[in-house]
Amino acid sequence: MINWTEEQRDLRALAEELGAAAGEGHLERDADREFGSAGWKLIRETGLLGLPFDERWGGLGQDLLTTMYVLEGLGYACRDGGFSFSVSTHMVSTGVPLQRFGSAHLKERYLTRVCDGSVIGAHAITEPSGGSDVMSMRTTAVRDGDEYVLNGSKAFVTNGPIADVIVVYALTGKRGSPAALTAFLVDRDTPGLVVGPPVAKMGLSTSPFSELFLDDCRVPAANVVGSPGAGFLVMDHVMKWEILCSFVINVGEMQHRLERSVEYGRSRTQFGQKIGSFQSVSNRLADMHISVETSRKWLYDTAQRHVNGENVTFDIAASKLVTSENNVASALAAVQIFGGYGYTSEYGLEKDLRNAVAGTIYSGTSDVQRQRIARMLGL
Repeated sequence: MINWTEEQRDLRALAEELGAAAGEGHLERDADREFGSAGWKLIRETGLLGLPFDERWGGLGQDLLTTMYVLEGLGYACRDGGFSFSVSTHMVSTGVPLQRFGSAHLKERYLTRVCDGSVIGAHAITEPSGGSDVMSMRTTAVRDGDEYVLNGSKAFVTNGPIADVIVVYALTGKRGSPAALTAFLVDRDTPGLVVGPPVAKMGLSTSPFSELFLDDCRVPAANVVGSPGAGFLVMDHVMKWEILCSFVINVGEMQHRLERSVEYGRSRTQFGQKIGSFQSVSNRLADMHISVETSRKWLYDTAQRHVNGENVTFDIAASKLVTSENNVASALAAVQIFGGYGYTSEYGLEKDLRNAVAGTIYSGTSDVQRQRIARMLGL
């Protein structure tokens, strides 16, 4: 168990206060598929978007574990899961690769604005024909003097419709080679870049996503993140952060859902008894509690090992798999505990279930994580 400092607990409390405010009106926004612009304004004012970034660029200078602890608080307090997902995506998709691999020029120009939220970030990896098979990427970038010319298309770009800057991964080498990919920072208004309209989806409806099209899109060579051919290295670093940060938000959501369900079990009466006294209900609550604690332990232990410089390839896959599937099971159990009320939109639990399903798909599906683990077993 980590002994958090007073400063860390204060940041967590700030995130919970923000989350509660940002979550107001979440049912209406979910129905309208509307991004929480008011919540974004609030989080900009708190400075929390700069959590893991160096103070030189306007960040708060916090480490990975503190960032996770604070984001867990956001998930716990904010009932707008799409908003929390967009916040995490902004930080991780754009800010994290800039801090680790970006030139001083790129940091000065972009990271300062990522930290203060004056720009919204996204990244474009997945393609319509490739899905989780990143190495089959077809989007190309060809060097032409001091620029690269990008052509191709991307799918499922979280924050795409609202993004001001997008990290685009493209093929610059031989397909299948570890040095085949390069990451580019692309401004939304770059000629040749077209962001498609928001795509309606099952859950996380307040976190808009879209397709992205590149037609002879010219990007300065100075906008390469890292170096040419280092895109896979950049992506690997980003995906570790993405899984740890976005799924710790889910842990906060699961904790809130558990507490709400326990309280309902203590107060709801059926057949002359509190429903929590029925073994079928109490077993579900016990499983929800175990799911929260197991997921939390996997994520924080993996983060600590990552900070220590250890190989966390298995740990990342297992953390993602365990937490995403626990979140779905927890959300389904809550719907069942609340019965007919849980099935209604008014209680927000059916929305939790729809949101949770996404976690088994993005950042590498559950099947992909199992395949990775199987390969590590020599299969």
